[in-house]
Amino acid sequence: MIDRRLFIHFDWVLLGMVLLISAIGILNLYSVTSNGETMTTPLYLKQILWLAIGLTAMLVIAFVEYRYYIDLAYIAYTSAVVLLILVLGYGIITSGAQRWVRVGPLTFQPSEFVKISLILALAKFFQRPSDRQGYSLKHLGLPFFLLCFPMVLILKQPDLGTAIILLLIFLSILIFVKIRLSSLIILGAVGASALPLVWMFLKDYQKRRIITFFNPDLDPLGAGYHLIQSRIAVGSGGIFGKGFMKGTQSKLGFLPEQHTDFIFSALGEEWGLVGCFVVVGLYFLLILWGLRIAIEAKDRFGAILSFGVVAMLFWHTFINIAMVMGLMPVVGIPLPLLSYGGSFLLSTLIGIGLLLNVSMRRYLF
Repeated sequence: MIDRRLFIHFDWVLLGMVLLISAIGILNLYSVTSNGETMTTPLYLKQILWLAIGLTAMLVIAFVEYRYYIDLAYIAYTSAVVLLILVLGYGIITSGAQRWVRVGPLTFQPSEFVKISLILALAKFFQRPSDRQGYSLKHLGLPFFLLCFPMVLILKQPDLGTAIILLLIFLSILIFVKIRLSSLIILGAVGASALPLVWMFLKDYQKRRIITFFNPDLDPLGAGYHLIQSRIAVGSGGIFGKGFMKGTQSKLGFLPEQHTDFIFSALGEEWGLVGCFVVVGLYFLLILWGLRIAIEAKDRFGAILSFGVVAMLFWHTFINIAMVMGLMPVVGIPLPLLSYGGSFLLSTLIGIGLLLNVSMRRYLF
């Protein structure tokens, strides 16, 4: 039976921000894809369907006592990793990447759910506090394994963007649970020294994207094309934008991936600087609200769980917006609740469900 006090403490503010950002995303998606093919289901209708599925999953997860997830954390992690292995053997290949699995009429991307499973597994591991000095490297063998195993599988797909998000979530949680300064310095030194090795394993197109980030004009019709067109779209919006459904860069097909990774560029073209400030402000409030939930959580597991979800939302938002504005190299990282993608939207709303769960129970004992 559901405790009636949960309805009293239900976090309507968090739900309201999520619904508002999602509504903006649907409108934006409708605008940028309205000139597309009509022989298949429009993308905005597919997104509405996934939003309904995601909101249902979010509420179910929110009303199940989150302490039950402690026992399910490693099971969820193992299941997500098994799906990643299945992708390498039976996944659908699209544009040279093998990231999706088909189940009946639906396709989904297992790597999106690895982020949630990793957060659950790390929250379970770190729920028992360390000594006053914090965790040392000798304590982090299992967490490193939990990170590296799915990262390797995801990089083989290849999906550099999701691998980067996993790494950033892991590092964020390490700092939150308190890692010793000496251990943090060693990790930083090892990471810096490993950069040449990482460069060797990057695909040629990934190397070109990094090189053209510093000078997009080196390959204006190739690796630098995305960045150049994104800057044009954002800059042409001016202060108030060109208006709803009047974005020429997206309508004429100059802006690539305008419904996924570059959805913010399309929004900037149509709604201008004012619209961008509104959306960025909503993300800022959402992340601050999530941090408040983590701080006020009634136990350590809930705090780490909440912070992990907030880290996931923050890094997705920060990197995507920086990417489309030319402040970071182009990587495949979508924008939460705005970018098209059923698996990404569903995993994001599952994370929001965990935040709601912890928020509603902070007053219950």
